[in-house]
Amino acid sequence: MRDFIEREWFLVSLLVLYLVLALVDRSFVPRTPSLVDWGSLSLITALILTSKGLELSGIFSRLAPKLVEKANGSERRLIFYMLPVIALSSAIIMNDTAMLVFIPLVVATADLAGINVARAVTLSAIAANVGSALTPIGNPQNIIIWRHYRIPFWIFTLHMLPFVVLWVFLLLLFAFSIKEKRIEIKTLPSVALHTRLLVASVFLLMLNVILAESGFHWLTLPVTFLVLMLVGQEAIWGFDWALVLTFALIFTDFNELAHLLENLNLQLPSVGLGLTLGSAFLSQIVSNVPATVLFTSSSHPEWLPLTVGVNVGGTGIIVGSIANLIAVRIAGISLKDFHRYSIPYFLSALVVSIFMLLL
Repeated sequence: MRDFIEREWFLVSLLVLYLVLALVDRSFVPRTPSLVDWGSLSLITALILTSKGLELSGIFSRLAPKLVEKANGSERRLIFYMLPVIALSSAIIMNDTAMLVFIPLVVATADLAGINVARAVTLSAIAANVGSALTPIGNPQNIIIWRHYRIPFWIFTLHMLPFVVLWVFLLLLFAFSIKEKRIEIKTLPSVALHTRLLVASVFLLMLNVILAESGFHWLTLPVTFLVLMLVGQEAIWGFDWALVLTFALIFTDFNELAHLLENLNLQLPSVGLGLTLGSAFLSQIVSNVPATVLFTSSSHPEWLPLTVGVNVGGTGIIVGSIANLIAVRIAGISLKDFHRYSIPYFLSALVVSIFMLLL
């Protein structure tokens, strides 16, 4: 039990919050099923399963040796290669899954090259958070906003593109501050490619986007489950199903909190910079996915300032994003080392984002 609580403390916190809310509002438990956004939950689960298939196919694991070789003995060049790859991958396979895929590679590569592991892991987590902001399928909060506002895929991506370019550029400036150091290149073991699983996962990724765009979100999970049962059962058996319960509790708990706030006539910011700042700083307290649920449930805020706020909010304190928790848990680095780089980046990115919104 102690190991479970230490490993799944965020899920346990949501369960405790659920029990507290059930005591406060007697009607909460009977209304629980109606508080879950089943379409978004189906799509999130389907995309995480698809990402698991891509991870197990071995396609991303083949990148590490190539990055080390291309670095040609330069630590700064290695970081410059790694961060854009992680950012772009996160826009496709979701930031949480990108951390599961890349953090073991980042740690192995950092150990192999003799560079600062904590810095490499933190910058990689930031890259995953800002890169995933580009597309509606890059992270759970984007999926929820995409579903809530019914924004076309390409319009969402086009509006977020300037912010993501700016955030990645800022991250590369942080990386540029790394003092140049020569690294020793060693041979990495080759990774087998599971071609059938790779093809199936790419197919499912495209199909899920099409189904979501067409309004058939509820079909994404059964179709994904069926295809993976036929060609990639390892993706199903290796899936972290506790994540599904986590997202379900996020919907129930924070939709209920929004209901209680409405009864108290308390209003959250819904427009402009107030919305961006409010959602960014609330993400530092409850994480960006719950913050998204709370804002979209309590009012109908402007989607772009909200999306900017919750995405930049994921780059600060560790609880800002589940991807951060995954990265730190896998790498085993200290919170002090993580926040040494993440908090200055968050504050810098928030300032430049405000200027972008003003423009």
